[in-house]
Amino acid sequence: MLDGLEDVDWACLEHAYGPATDVPDHLRGLLAPEAEDRRRALSGLYGDICHQGTRYEASAPAVPFLLELLADPATPDRAAIAGLVAGIAVGQHEAWLPGGFPVAELRAAAVGGAELLRAAPAPTEDDEDADDDVETRMDYWEGLDDAQRDAMAAHIDVAAYDAVRAGLPALRDLLADGDAAVRSAAAFTLAWFPEDPSDAALTGAVGDPSRSVAATALVALGLLGTAMPAALQDPKPEIRWAAAIGLASVHGAEAGAGAAAELLAWAGGASTARAGIPFLDGDLAGYAALALPGLGAGYAAASLDALLARLGSVTGVETLPVLGTALRSVFPDGPLPAGDPLDPAQRRFARTLASAPAAWQFGGRRFGNVTSLLRAYGLPGDPDELRALAG
Repeated sequence: MLDGLEDVDWACLEHAYGPATDVPDHLRGLLAPEAEDRRRALSGLYGDICHQGTRYEASAPAVPFLLELLADPATPDRAAIAGLVAGIAVGQHEAWLPGGFPVAELRAAAVGGAELLRAAPAPTEDDEDADDDVETRMDYWEGLDDAQRDAMAAHIDVAAYDAVRAGLPALRDLLADGDAAVRSAAAFTLAWFPEDPSDAALTGAVGDPSRSVAATALVALGLLGTAMPAALQDPKPEIRWAAAIGLASVHGAEAGAGAAAELLAWAGGASTARAGIPFLDGDLAGYAALALPGLGAGYAAASLDALLARLGSVTGVETLPVLGTALRSVFPDGPLPAGDPLDPAQRRFARTLASAPAAWQFGGRRFGNVTSLLRAYGLPGDPDELRALAG
């Protein structure tokens, strides 16, 4: 297991904190007998090679070893490892919902990035302590213009994505694994590879006895361009939700009244229960909220009703997809110009949010992401000020 780990020149590869010399120990730590040691190893890998969704030069070389661990049923915590693999492929997947992964755009952005990375000096432990006459990786990065930095970063992302792409056959095999959490994580990861759609494998997984696996496979199929309308009649609510998400992904405004009714019911519901489905960490109502604009103008009023109803029952991270969708709905032209009054729909939104104290909170404190979202639209980041603006 993990043969060849020392053949990689990790010291010449950069991660979030400099040379990637600690990556081998973290990878070995995933096999540690103690659960706490494995947790620290996984946390270390997230911090080093998938830091808040950012990928690094060392991310792609770590992927083959992670895939090797995933393929061995004796490896503990494989579902968690699969989650890391998905993060290395696409970063924070919430950024790509409700659409799929824009890999063609990423490949176009990466043109020229490989040459720039090859020309970069090797990373050092502390660039600030390097001799003044030695060009560091930081010096090199700061010497690039914005377009060059973007190309190099996009190349690193493409390399990480393609490293996972090379393991798609192994990920498809995991859809038959004995662990439902592993099957679900595999279906989730397969959702992000439109160049190599796994339709046949995912269609088979729709019949999985685990609701979370079947629902995850349905959503993955939708992101890859295949909808299964018959699943709207399934007695299990998670399966109907997933079928509606898939129909909205593929057909948009032509998804049909059944899919629209399902999404509106989920998006406007008061439940904050989370299912064991990887998308949005199981926040089915939040994903339904993200999907509502795709239903088109014919459902705009009903969608706003659902979103505002939901704002009264969410808190923490569950607020973000609902709030973001509501803001885009009532401010379709972007931020409110300074001094402009709110229109009726905007006033209704402002009054609703100002009267929903939990939506402003995360762990008992004011949630900075909510404030940032509001200010991005020219709105005050305080409920009293927002209420006053609404009149």
